[in-house]
Amino acid sequence: MKKTALMSAVIGLSFMCFAFTPDKKPWKTPDKAASIANPEKTTTPESISNGKALYAKHCQSCHGKTGLGDGTKASELKTEPGDFSKASFQSQSDGSIFYKISEGRDDMPSFKKKMPESNEIWDLVNFVRTLKK
Repeated sequence: MKKTALMSAVIGLSFMCFAFTPDKKPWKTPDKAASIANPEKTTTPESISNGKALYAKHCQSCHGKTGLGDGTKASELKTEPGDFSKASFQSQSDGSIFYKISEGRDDMPSFKKKMPESNEIWDLVNFVRTLKK
């Protein structure tokens, strides 16, 4: 009887721990969007500078100054803001990053209305490329 009660408690505790584990669902980019080429084939200092200013204005509070996901508002989010310096982020296509910035998901807002000029989002893509380890 004690063994059964102990096993039930362990199983119940396991389920509770699993329930409070953050949901890390993959963020799949449609193939068509992922294959879009960055129109600025070689990033310019101007593009990086523009992207840095946009990042400071729109992204830094959640993603942190250096893109580690440690911004001042990060702890208020339901989803992890991610780490732009990781190889898993940097290995994404420019089109995928553009799509995710444009469309948003969960806590990540869509920026297609805040930055209606697509070159602004491309500048942001170019800047976050500089945030590698």
